[in-house]
Amino acid sequence: MAQANTHYYATRDPLGAPNGTRGGDFVTAPEVSQMFGEMIGLWCADLAMRAEDGGDFAYVELGPGRGTLAADALRSMARFGLAPDVHLVETSPVLRRAQAERLPAAQFHDSIATLPDDRPLIIIANEFFDALPVAQFISTAKGWRERVVGRHEDRLIAMPGADPADDAVPEALRRQPPGMIVEHCPDAVAIAADLSARIAAQGGAVLIVDYGYQGPKVGDTLQSVRRHKIADPFNDPGEQDLSAHVDFTAIAAPANDRGLRITGPIEQGKFLHTLGLGHRAEALRRKNPERETEIISQYHRLTDAYEMGSLFKAMAMTAPHWPAPEGFA
Repeated sequence: MAQANTHYYATRDPLGAPNGTRGGDFVTAPEVSQMFGEMIGLWCADLAMRAEDGGDFAYVELGPGRGTLAADALRSMARFGLAPDVHLVETSPVLRRAQAERLPAAQFHDSIATLPDDRPLIIIANEFFDALPVAQFISTAKGWRERVVGRHEDRLIAMPGADPADDAVPEALRRQPPGMIVEHCPDAVAIAADLSARIAAQGGAVLIVDYGYQGPKVGDTLQSVRRHKIADPFNDPGEQDLSAHVDFTAIAAPANDRGLRITGPIEQGKFLHTLGLGHRAEALRRKNPERETEIISQYHRLTDAYEMGSLFKAMAMTAPHWPAPEGFA
């Protein structure tokens, strides 16, 4: 999964039009509507202005796509006189070029290790953790085994490995019938631990928006999307997006250990409603009556339960001395 996604993102812009009619393999919330990034910007501005040491914060985004979210968020923050330095953690040269066009003053990083360490950080991770590689463990008649990739005839398949892996499965989930799968994302936990250490030491917050669940949980969530349709994740490795649902509980654990405040996860629709997305949509509609149908459609795409509203969740991890963030009431 890591090798496939590294090649995939390094060689293309995977984002298409919100209606799936023009290019790309999938669409993210910032590409659906400017309103998503604007709400995130308001969230950042509100939090920074209420924090005693929040005036000189750096805006950080992990996996920032085309830079659309950051551009919309910064525009919202500018309304309140905030113009933070922008730091983008991105390894794809294709996407870096798109980000640089929208955000010419942005500083790029290959990893979080080189982010500023002299000020608070407000870190946005929208659909970042879902692309990190997961390990899968499958229950068999002989106990748990790690699920590995093998070859059958001319195609790749998933199969149980040879070595016992019972200790890798949470004890509460071990008694399962054969064929059941448990996932773990070690990279997500490691990154969450590093981010938590920075926030605890420097101040600030991390906002994660992604599709996921509160674990531990049984289930195979590995999926692939190509040309806006579900595809076989073992076909054409490196030529289609691979992702898996995010275990918010696992990500929150290292933040709890550092004493950070955990808020959420809650459904994206509720989060955006609480931040005032409905008011923003109405204001846009009044200002642009010729776009009324489009704006209403964007609003429902972001918030409706059968669209992105329920599947996607929002969770914040905030420095102990910073105020509680908005949007989670």
